[in-house]
Amino acid sequence: MIDLPLNKLRPGMITAQSIYNSSGASYLTKGTELTKAYIDKLLHLGINDLHVLSYASEVKLLPPDDILSEKTRVMAIRRVYDVFTQVRYEGTFDFEPLSQAAAAMVTDIATRSNNLVQLTDIRVHDEYTFAHSVNVAMLSGMLGKLANLSPDEVQELTVGGLLHDLGKIIVPPEILNKPGRLTKNEFDIIKHHPEAGFSKIRAMALPNAHTLGIVALQHHEHIDGTGYPGRRKDKEIHLYGRISAIADVYDALTSSRPYKKAYSPAVAYHIMVNCSEGQFDKKLLQLFFSNVAIYPVGTVVKTLAGYGIVKQVEFGRTDRPTLVMFANEYEHMLAKPYETDLYESPEIQIDGVVDDSMLLFNIKNSGFDPASLL
Repeated sequence: MIDLPLNKLRPGMITAQSIYNSSGASYLTKGTELTKAYIDKLLHLGINDLHVLSYASEVKLLPPDDILSEKTRVMAIRRVYDVFTQVRYEGTFDFEPLSQAAAAMVTDIATRSNNLVQLTDIRVHDEYTFAHSVNVAMLSGMLGKLANLSPDEVQELTVGGLLHDLGKIIVPPEILNKPGRLTKNEFDIIKHHPEAGFSKIRAMALPNAHTLGIVALQHHEHIDGTGYPGRRKDKEIHLYGRISAIADVYDALTSSRPYKKAYSPAVAYHIMVNCSEGQFDKKLLQLFFSNVAIYPVGTVVKTLAGYGIVKQVEFGRTDRPTLVMFANEYEHMLAKPYETDLYESPEIQIDGVVDDSMLLFNIKNSGFDPASLL
């Protein structure tokens, strides 16, 4: 898998990500073979880059299965879009369609639980909030199930995730989509969205409105009390708040925004585990990454033994995938690639993920695409 700038895409490549518009319609689904018309459409949409499964267009791989089916994801994005639109213009919304979307998500989470989180979608910048809400709901529901919440609680948590950013309707689009650094005043406006969302949800005649609103209110709180809006600490933060905080940050880190490129899952893992001391519930964070591929299938990594491409990732050992090694530590190609399970080889450590621009450079120089080994 490789993230390519638009001018490097060629017909025949297979997409590894889906692209949706604000109302849930799919511009392009993962697993699609690119044509010139598709590439031109991406250019028209202002998409700068896209993950494909292989640089070599003759290598026809299939993307890993998602936790959510395409049908469920599209429906959920549409429902969130409808909710934001209705609340903006009418002050309330029809709860039943949203509840049905959450129920479909919970069913997918339960029945497709053998699928790891490997890679999310990408979105047009101005339409980030709706797909982000669906991802946060999905990741929260997944983590809630892993934490042994009851089916009703997972449903409630998932609905809360779909609504967690409802308060952002008070934030001007020019602030939400600002490409540069926010001023203190702009950030203060952003920091009002949890309370705004909580107030709006509480004011509606919704089932369990208070509990649903907790996710909106507390998803930016930190375990050490440095978060907002209430600077709550540890168990002062509801379980739903601690779960959704992890889901929200992970999806934000791994998404492209006007002011940053998407981080890889490995970088997101490093930031959340090693550089965010005191922000997250440690037990929940460990549980979360047991189900999220830190090195998704198709990722090229550098190890002490040389270079390999991730072939398989298993639950509970997502930091120790199975690799197909194809080059030694000096980047010399091996005469015969071989498979190694890092879980069974503790002496082999991953130094890092090979940057996509460097991977592209090496593929062009050598004429060899590691994805051909999968």
